[in-house]
Amino acid sequence: MTLVAQAQIDTDTDIEEAMVQQALLDEDAPVVRTPGTSVETPRLARSSRGMVTSPHELASEAGREVLRAGGNAIEAAIAIGAVLNVTYPHFTGLGGDAFMVISDRAGNVHTLSGIGQAAAKTSGYTGAIPVRGPGAALTTGASVAVWDKAYSLSKGTWGGKQGWSSLFSRAIEYAANGFPVTPSQQFWQTLRAGELASWEGFARVFMPHGRIPQAGERFVQPELARSLDRIATHGGREFYEGDLAARVAAGLKQAGSPLTLDDLARTTAREEVPLRVGYRGGELLGLRPPTQGVTTLEIMGILDRFDLASIPENSADYYHVLVEAVKLAFLDRDRYVADPDFVDVPVDQMLSSQTLDAHARRIRMDRAMPWPHTFKHGDTAYIGVADEQGNSVSMLQTVYFDWGSGVVAGDTGILWHNRGASFSLDPKSPNVLRGGKRPFHTLNPGMYLKGGRPHLLYGTQGADGQPQTLAAVLTRLIDYGMDPLSALGRPRFLLGKTFSDSRDSLKLEEDAGARVFDELAARGHEMSPIPAQSQLAGHPGAIRIDADGHMTGAHDPRSDGRALGL
Repeated sequence: MTLVAQAQIDTDTDIEEAMVQQALLDEDAPVVRTPGTSVETPRLARSSRGMVTSPHELASEAGREVLRAGGNAIEAAIAIGAVLNVTYPHFTGLGGDAFMVISDRAGNVHTLSGIGQAAAKTSGYTGAIPVRGPGAALTTGASVAVWDKAYSLSKGTWGGKQGWSSLFSRAIEYAANGFPVTPSQQFWQTLRAGELASWEGFARVFMPHGRIPQAGERFVQPELARSLDRIATHGGREFYEGDLAARVAAGLKQAGSPLTLDDLARTTAREEVPLRVGYRGGELLGLRPPTQGVTTLEIMGILDRFDLASIPENSADYYHVLVEAVKLAFLDRDRYVADPDFVDVPVDQMLSSQTLDAHARRIRMDRAMPWPHTFKHGDTAYIGVADEQGNSVSMLQTVYFDWGSGVVAGDTGILWHNRGASFSLDPKSPNVLRGGKRPFHTLNPGMYLKGGRPHLLYGTQGADGQPQTLAAVLTRLIDYGMDPLSALGRPRFLLGKTFSDSRDSLKLEEDAGARVFDELAARGHEMSPIPAQSQLAGHPGAIRIDADGHMTGAHDPRSDGRALGL
């Protein structure tokens, strides 16, 4: 019997009722969010036996179930990622990319980079690469390859004992039998309502009965359930070389994508040595290019040259120095960061003491530097897991724009990403489109080691905003000693354009206070207030692991997510 059939037999009970029953059994269970009722204030999760965080409560619960059954952090992260591909389809999916920073208690670190490469044959693009449609579906998806490689690492290095197929049981269950649509999914689908009709295969899967499903309404994805079942039954390479791969390739070809079955077969995840930069006596870790991991590390390396503890948090000085560090790092990012298989990316130079010292000296506390910049869009889902043995995973998954390319690959139920839209057609750009090349990637989950051991796991949704959000979260966690929930809930900023505001202004949540806005404007920042707890400020998650093994964690109160502890 397939896992899909088993899920259909085992889960005829209403999902919200099951969540209520679980809540009665476990005080750390996710809060049930029923349409028309108020949402409970987010809680700070605490545990010494294991913790998970993700932007969707059902996904977090799936990861905690794996930990409770004796699984390790990698196994739980895969289970969470699989569920998110069902319950958060606007931000992540099988047709997207993924990244992991992995460490054991002793600080032995691995990074896995899952970036799908451009189709071998890329031609016919003139003017600009489209951001939606089959022309945007021009790179393969490497999320499943990351899961597959991480699972092998779990078995070989950590002695993982959970069966591969068991990690997909909850995802298959929710795809086959449904789950309550989140307010986030409804919001982003409604926002794109005017575009949906032109997206190949989208309406058939994501608009049952010809309309956008409402928050709280049960949403079923039987085709995706069958695709997940193929991966669970036949392994990760089924997505790239098996029957599922053939159906994906056929569906993409029919839609007009340049991707082929050979392109899928060439897709792999890379295990790489992490980038590192010192910060306040510890060490921040990030992924290598073509991700902007080096950018987050460069920002933090610049900030390490300032005594932030002497600057009041949430003051004009605080935001000013963070924003100026962001500007300097973004200029380097746009000049250098691309696929190092095709261009030289001088990461050692970018993170050298000489570069960081020079950048810090350029920052004037009384004057803002001018800021022209090219906006980079993107939406993502963050996953953090720490298990009882001290193993940790910091992970991001993405389909790039909300809803990716909008193209569903044939009858697979798989929505394909549009990360290839971040390529340039300018032959002088380091990120110029080439067959087989990996595009620049905004994703950069991270980890902070203290005393050589994992102390902080962190990451966020938000494309251009990712390094900016992380700078605010990390300084509040490290320099100001806040717990994860407090750090995530404080006002945040976003420098530059957004999908709804084409100005290169400094967007700041209005609860930072009128005095802060006035002082920043006086220094030359073009200020744009955004509402407190704005969706533009990203959806980060964080877990802190203290030296005694005590864990605290949270997911952004702006999101639908939750941290859960054993």
